[in-house]
Amino acid sequence: MINRIQILLRMLWKAWAAVVMTSIAFAALSACAASPRPDATFAATLPEEIPVADAGNGGIFQSGHDVPLFENSVAHRIGDVLTIPLDEKTDASKSAITTTKKNTAVEASAPTLFGAAATIHGRNLLNSSLSGATSFDGEGGSKQSNQLTGGISVTVTKRLANGNLLVRGQKWITINQGREFVRIQGIVRPVDIAPDNTVSSIRVADATIAYGSQGALNDANSKGWLGRFFDSKWLPF
Repeated sequence: MINRIQILLRMLWKAWAAVVMTSIAFAALSACAASPRPDATFAATLPEEIPVADAGNGGIFQSGHDVPLFENSVAHRIGDVLTIPLDEKTDASKSAITTTKKNTAVEASAPTLFGAAATIHGRNLLNSSLSGATSFDGEGGSKQSNQLTGGISVTVTKRLANGNLLVRGQKWITINQGREFVRIQGIVRPVDIAPDNTVSSIRVADATIAYGSQGALNDANSKGWLGRFFDSKWLPF
């Protein structure tokens, strides 16, 4: 009997150890997956290679190196650099109040039989009344505010058929024990580019802007894997 108990305890210990090791491995993988890393798709786009002119052609003009005399030197070719000042601010609020009320009353008199009410032991069982009342008061509100200011320089990734520019870029900043990054991607109209080669982020179409960080401070402000598990939508309570 003692041997069986010992075997059972060993099996329970091994099962518990397996669960703990699996949880630790899952937490480590979750932490690695949550840590932001430089995205290769946001890497700077290099300019197109300029075809080499035939030697000895005697010409001064070289295609791709020309500078128009009556145009500003702003980004318009693949690989050119464009500066985007970030001026993002959103402020949204919503409130709702609902009130309902309903009262119901029904009364039925007892029927008579030969001029007298039908009773049992002097009690009128056919006389009935019904009343009910319901009410509901509901109130809800929501408010959200976000703001992002700064600036980032990006490169032209592609020139579309209509002349618009697809731009993309990222910036990483290492401060003390943490790293912060800003990423942006979108479409810019050449006419929106200012003479100083800048365009506001509010004029970037189909913009994807991301801001995040990694490091000791970010880890301290993040919820642990066990807390995220109990806050999961899969739990029935």
